[in-house]
Amino acid sequence: MAKYIFVTGGVTSSLGKGIFAASLAKLLQGRGYRVTIQKFDPYINVDPGTLNPYEHGECYVTEDGAETDLDLGHYERFLNIPTSQANNVTTGRVYQYVINKEREGAYLGKTVQVIPHITDEIKRRMMLLGQTGEFDIVITEIGGTVGDIEAQPYVETVRQIIWELGHSNVLVCHLTLIPYLKSAKELKTKPTQHSVKELQSYGLQPDILVCRTEHPLSDDLKRKLAIFCNVDIDSVIQASDMETIYDIPLEYQKENLDKTVLRKLQLPIEGESNLEKWKTFITRLKNPTSQVRIGLVGKYIELQDAYKSIFESFIHAGVANNCKVIVESIHSEDLTPENVASHLGHLDGLLVAPGFGSRGIEGKISAIKFVRENNIPFLGICLGMQMAVIEWGRNVLGFADAHSTEMDPASTNAVIAMMEEQKKIVNKGGTMRLGAYKCAIKSGTKAFDVYSKAEISERHRHRYEFNNDYLDAYEKSGMIASGKNPDSNLVEIVEIPSHPWFVGVQFHPELKSTVENPHPVFIGLVKAAIERKKDRVGAKKMQEA
Repeated sequence: MAKYIFVTGGVTSSLGKGIFAASLAKLLQGRGYRVTIQKFDPYINVDPGTLNPYEHGECYVTEDGAETDLDLGHYERFLNIPTSQANNVTTGRVYQYVINKEREGAYLGKTVQVIPHITDEIKRRMMLLGQTGEFDIVITEIGGTVGDIEAQPYVETVRQIIWELGHSNVLVCHLTLIPYLKSAKELKTKPTQHSVKELQSYGLQPDILVCRTEHPLSDDLKRKLAIFCNVDIDSVIQASDMETIYDIPLEYQKENLDKTVLRKLQLPIEGESNLEKWKTFITRLKNPTSQVRIGLVGKYIELQDAYKSIFESFIHAGVANNCKVIVESIHSEDLTPENVASHLGHLDGLLVAPGFGSRGIEGKISAIKFVRENNIPFLGICLGMQMAVIEWGRNVLGFADAHSTEMDPASTNAVIAMMEEQKKIVNKGGTMRLGAYKCAIKSGTKAFDVYSKAEISERHRHRYEFNNDYLDAYEKSGMIASGKNPDSNLVEIVEIPSHPWFVGVQFHPELKSTVENPHPVFIGLVKAAIERKKDRVGAKKMQEA
């Protein structure tokens, strides 16, 4: 039988439960255990697919087409194994399922209530992955903060699971904040004590206390927390702010977190967790031999989580190239044909980010025109690829009104148009082209160079596509389709062979980049940026000579 670990949070939100869950899973995976992580979110939305990135950060898409919480990206990047529909559940999805069952008459005329019907459905989903036989340990992150009204059914369900399976099969890790008062010059434990008391009022006793802190916890402070929160002193784990999120598993290893967890779950502890690849990655991350600056043009740059996977992909690709990638965020609404050179001229490369809607579109097009004409390495993702197609249509093919029907339904040159199968869809949630699809790549192209194979599979999230009625005109004028879906003939990759490195992809490569397997498209962009910087430095030296 699989063992279950539940991760709750107290005192405040945004403590890093997802990073903690991923770090613990990495330590356990390093010891040979088969681990997966799932996220239960207390909001009423069925999934985050219709949420504004400002509201929720990026929407992470799994191989099987689930629109999920961005924490699933952390899970995949750390564990290097894919997640699925089952790894992210919301209150909205649970209630939708229960209400549908009630309409079908599945409850035999009984009054449908939060307990037992909602909690039973939560329990079924919490234990689903553990019953497949694929995993030894299932880690479940409970979204929100203990004490929130919307989180109560989840906490109650965890209590019931402990009652059913016993303490040797279930573990509760509780993340809290230990604030530092500058005026008193001391760390305060009272918020954590109250948070644990709140958890205990629901019938849950944390087994492990994970304390976020800006200053080290003394032994006396750990002892105080252990006594007043009713945990072993070895179960008080310090969680300090680190230079990068990739340092965190090693810090938890120093705290013997994995050993404490395995001991409490009555699982064998043999040797140390094998994290050699992880340590090699961190060493290379902190000791780059070169540095490049790559611009990220987007419309949600105020919130870094809106492009979380892109930022992490640059870190992975930088390590693969022994290079530090400095990502410079540029708001697309700030760019105009008049000022674009001052914003982008110093860059070694550019990425135009995905998104929806018309806001900031003209700025993205101005940016693409500039990097295309000035031979700056470029990558466009999803909407970024579509804007590259529009820019080429306007400025090379001479279609003044070239556009996407998403922004201009009346355009007489809709070089980007809604996919045929999307035209009859009314509901917005979960209805885009989602998940993994194949792409056949032409040999002799930059796409083939970076992938080194003729067929790939990538994840998608879009409704609009390249209008194949224009494909012949584009290819004759110098922008080619180097990748297509073999079944639908949908254009997946465009590139300009005469440009040093200009690639647009309809899919989202950032969703498949991990520590152990950096994405080849990002590796290719960073490599091209390194070459551009070398050329510029060489040219400058020649001028000075």
